[in-house]
Amino acid sequence: MNQIIGFFETYHPFRHLLFAILILVLGHWLMKLVTRWLERVMARAQVEPTVTRFITHVSYVILLTAVGIIALGQLGIQTTSLLALLSAAGLAIGLALQGSLTNFAAGLLLILFRPIKQGDFIAAAGVEGTVQDVQILTTTLHTVDNLRLTVPNHKIMEGTITNYSVTPTRRIQLTVGVSYDADLQLVKHVLAALIAAEPCILKEPAPFIGVSTLGESSVDVVVQVWVQRADVQKVRFGFLEQIKLAFDQHGIRIPYPQRTVHLQTSTDLMQHHTGVEHE
Repeated sequence: MNQIIGFFETYHPFRHLLFAILILVLGHWLMKLVTRWLERVMARAQVEPTVTRFITHVSYVILLTAVGIIALGQLGIQTTSLLALLSAAGLAIGLALQGSLTNFAAGLLLILFRPIKQGDFIAAAGVEGTVQDVQILTTTLHTVDNLRLTVPNHKIMEGTITNYSVTPTRRIQLTVGVSYDADLQLVKHVLAALIAAEPCILKEPAPFIGVSTLGESSVDVVVQVWVQRADVQKVRFGFLEQIKLAFDQHGIRIPYPQRTVHLQTSTDLMQHHTGVEHE
């Protein structure tokens, strides 16, 4: 120790610089140690990965700022004036980056209140996709078309967020129009048989079949069934095909809008015109 002290006293002009470098090296090692410790603690507590990354990133920035200020103090720089300068610079940067600050605030709310998390399938800001990562300024989504979308956080927070992954079950509602001549009891019987034969449809909550609308050209029958979240697409599209095939088999007609058009020949128009003049 005496030799180390003597070394610093001998090279007095570089003493403060060497101390500053030593503080930066030790500070960098300490920052890595603290962030890794935080990651292990939050992993044992089963904290969301998004929250873990945010806390470790903020901790790293705070520690880096503190170490930098201490190192500059060793070089004889007045840290009080430096802090005032940094505050003024932060204010100017904040005014110039108001949009980014809005995204930062929205990202902070998304991370703290967690309306969405990694792996959720959501609809927000006019797009749909699986959440890949929630960062400070943006959220990354992976669409069903294998596209990667980067959405500003304030766009997500300022609108309605539909999270399809929160509950394990989903309700599917289908509306089928049948002819006014169709036997409604037969229609309900066919639909009930299809529901009973579909293994992906849950028994509880119980399915529902009923008339919803008496339309201009059809009687609209609504079918409501509950399925597991993973079976939504399979049942929605497959059940419609089964309904069409079953209706064809039982002679149940699905009407479509029709219009009657009356055509008049030129002779009819001339006779009509002559009749009007004669009168």
